[in-house]
Amino acid sequence: MNQQTSESARIPARLVKPKPRITPHLADPSGPNASFSWDQAQAHLSGLPGGGLNIAYEAVDRHVADGRGTREAIRWIGKTGARRSLSYAELAEATSRFANALQALGVMPGERVFVLMGRLPELYIAVLGALKAGCVVTPLFSAFGPEPIATRCEMGDARLLVTTPELYQRKVAGLRERLPGLRHVLLVGDATAEGPGVQRWHELVDAASPVFSTTATDAETMSLLHFTSGTTGRPKGAVHVHGAVLAHWATGHYALDLHSDAQESDVYWCTADPGWVTGTSYGIIAPLVCGVVNVVVEAEFDAASWYEVLERERVSVWYTAPTAIRMMMKLGTEALRGRDLSALRFMASVGEPLNPEAVVWGLEAFGLPFHDNWWQTETGGIMIANFAAMDIKPGSMGKPLPGITAAIGSRDAEGHVSLVEQPDVQGELLLKTPWPSMMRGYLNEDARYRKCFSEGWYFTGDLARRDVEGYYWFVGRADDVIKSSGHLIGPFEVESALIEHPAVAEAGVIGVPDPTAGEVVKAFVALKPGFEPSEALMRELLGHARKRLGAAVAPKSIEFRIDLPKTRSGKIMRRLLKARELGLPEGDLSTLENDEKK
Repeated sequence: MNQQTSESARIPARLVKPKPRITPHLADPSGPNASFSWDQAQAHLSGLPGGGLNIAYEAVDRHVADGRGTREAIRWIGKTGARRSLSYAELAEATSRFANALQALGVMPGERVFVLMGRLPELYIAVLGALKAGCVVTPLFSAFGPEPIATRCEMGDARLLVTTPELYQRKVAGLRERLPGLRHVLLVGDATAEGPGVQRWHELVDAASPVFSTTATDAETMSLLHFTSGTTGRPKGAVHVHGAVLAHWATGHYALDLHSDAQESDVYWCTADPGWVTGTSYGIIAPLVCGVVNVVVEAEFDAASWYEVLERERVSVWYTAPTAIRMMMKLGTEALRGRDLSALRFMASVGEPLNPEAVVWGLEAFGLPFHDNWWQTETGGIMIANFAAMDIKPGSMGKPLPGITAAIGSRDAEGHVSLVEQPDVQGELLLKTPWPSMMRGYLNEDARYRKCFSEGWYFTGDLARRDVEGYYWFVGRADDVIKSSGHLIGPFEVESALIEHPAVAEAGVIGVPDPTAGEVVKAFVALKPGFEPSEALMRELLGHARKRLGAAVAPKSIEFRIDLPKTRSGKIMRRLLKARELGLPEGDLSTLENDEKK
């Protein structure tokens, strides 16, 4: 394409894409919800043999019971080139060993199992094995620093932690006194690490029985606890239940168009880390529930190695993030030259809005567009998507999936809901309740949870508009949570870590636009008397934050201020910091106590 082509000509209003190589599950883009019901979808799951519902059984053991045990479930590729393949039958045995190990340790159904490690096979075995045992699972992002890990373990009342010796020594061992409820630590790997309740995976799990009867859970039994950052206070713990597996199946089936038949299965790769909700819902549960081959790559992003994975593993469905797509765009298409990616038939993106250029670039680079979709930790699964059979409008989130009713609206002070009927009017994005993967609460914060709902609608906190054809378009967030490389970062958590430094009196944190990550964290810091701004102090603070929070969460830059703008109640006005940083309207300043711009 001519580089002088105008942006408006380059980004079409509606993308012409290749005809799908196989018939999509949603073959009629005009009415995806017309013939769908959750009760009918339930027939695609088996339920527990004695009654009830369990995510791990639907993801693993039911395939064995149905005679598909020899089919490949997980294909793991290590950083050094090591490989491991687990069939559904082998995964069933491995998860049963872990469930038996939990019972041997006295970890009871309903108690919390936390998993902190990179993308190792044991992570997937532990998550599914704990669900099989009826425990509640929280996967943690391995790049978190000690403070976010300790905070989440405290809030979630962790009973058992699965991690590696290296991560335990660096990030957990020094905080054990804060975690009296953490009775057991299972270490994966051979490095040296000691501590109260510490045991080795290979000594306990590998020696356990491979036979286990899945704990009798039902659709409303708590299964997963995902933490998501808020604008104030500590992270929110979103409570999910085993019934969410119905949405995992439906969205894997319809939004990601996963196919598995008697002859062969899709080879599917989700690049998200299981420490984030996408990596759990769509990097573990959905592909296995849908019976496909789930590719797991331990190494972090590198465009050349990712292209090699797509080619060598014959990946057919690829689910990735806008940050990775933008990084690939910066490298151009040269690295793709000569690659045989003929197996690839569907590409999707999630984590933050996908810019129109990235959608079009996918078509140029791979011969396929990226299909954007939208959901939240609180929704538990994909709600709005550009599914395989529909036309794509670059920049749009797409349309609601089967079983999901969305709207644009608002509510008054009494909670009365007003829906916007006319197209292209901005408002808050609403979802009609209930749906199977909807969060059932915020952990120990019932009032906060209830505030999300009014008159049968869930208020997402995201601003959007709906066009005349029913496509939804993301506008912005109603709060100031920072979304960087697909990760949600709460300003309060970063500010708290900065204030721990003896030089810092106050800190305010915002997200600033970044062409690769979407947003990056910037901090504004007011120093205590006796400290002066300097390059050395700035580097010290950046290093302090990285050590406490991890590189993914810590600020990328710091600006010193004499004072920070605050309300009369003492709350730092982050929106004012952001407005002044980006040259935006400052809005209502009636509650502003001080107005120091230096």
